[in-house]
Amino acid sequence: MKIIFVNLPKFISKIMKNILLLLLLFTGFLSCKTDNESKDRNINLNKTYNLIKYAKGFELEHINNITKVTILSPYPQAKEGFTYYLIPKKNQLPDSLKGKKIIRIPVNKMVASSTTHIPMIEIFHQENTLVGFPQTHYISSKRTVDLVKKGKIKELGNTQDINTEILIELKPEVVIGFSLSSNNKMYHNIENIGIPVIYNGDWLEENPLGRSEWIKLFGALYNKSKEADSIFKSIEREYNKAKKLALKAEKRPKVLSGVLFKDKWNLPAGESFTATLFKDANTDYLWKDSDGHGSLVLSFESVFEKAVNADFWIGAGIYTSFDQMKKADDHYTEFKAFKNKNIYTFSKKRGANGGVIYFELSPIQPHFVLKDLIKVTHPELLPEYKTHFLEKLNH
Repeated sequence: MKIIFVNLPKFISKIMKNILLLLLLFTGFLSCKTDNESKDRNINLNKTYNLIKYAKGFELEHINNITKVTILSPYPQAKEGFTYYLIPKKNQLPDSLKGKKIIRIPVNKMVASSTTHIPMIEIFHQENTLVGFPQTHYISSKRTVDLVKKGKIKELGNTQDINTEILIELKPEVVIGFSLSSNNKMYHNIENIGIPVIYNGDWLEENPLGRSEWIKLFGALYNKSKEADSIFKSIEREYNKAKKLALKAEKRPKVLSGVLFKDKWNLPAGESFTATLFKDANTDYLWKDSDGHGSLVLSFESVFEKAVNADFWIGAGIYTSFDQMKKADDHYTEFKAFKNKNIYTFSKKRGANGGVIYFELSPIQPHFVLKDLIKVTHPELLPEYKTHFLEKLNH
């Protein structure tokens, strides 16, 4: 038998060195892990950078792997907004965010409250996440209407009086709501149940690109911010391209809008969404200098005096034919635009349930609305273009 002699002091020394090295590596690993956990538990909530370019009603900010959403204009004349933190479901909740409004993303179950929310959900192919909606008969999109018919999207009753019993059964991760004021008990009750409510103020935006930029909110909720940014940049590019094209027009035709309602004429105010579109289409909207972001309510006499010789009448309420307008009020026939058959409406194109498609899609497709206006008022600039929403009244 062969005997092997080992130098024990050297052998033990070598083992001790290896053990010491392993301990150092393990300690370093623990230190790194502790540092990372510490960063997870305590993030800096100070403002970083806003990812929103045109919209005035909300801000998006990225802090580490968290998205901070601040709704600045949840409803008209809001004195304060709301802040939410969107955190990936796989991530631990940082200590510094405890007690804050938290929404885990991606959202898999959502309740929306306005038809303008539908295209912003569908553009990410997430209509299957929509589990409830009030007054589903107003939805125009066939894709979402089909889900309603299959029972995948539950009817929740009136928009301002949602059936909270059904809502609780659906267990949505978030409700996208809209409100006319801070005094909305329904949404307060929903939040008290433990369901987050995000007030969507897209309808308050005056800038058409600002309104469509709310796509980014839905993109963040679905953890698809990069996709949302890409989609919006495409819309922005097309809109600005059309706006630049409109400047080549040699004439700026005079434009009238709106119709009578209970003996008063309702038309867009000078700082409104619609007035901005008229301006960007290089037209002379006759109330462009008026104050206000919503509608003006005027007498027939004041409108007639100012717009009797307007070249175009764009936006004729629910009317789809000249005969309808004449039967409604014979005074309409006295306008130059009526005599020349230059009246256009958004109301002719309807969805699956009879809703006006324009109201649902225009916030997310302002580039098409602008091109429609240019096609009507400056047809020489877009000779091959076919309008998406705007059509001349039937004879």
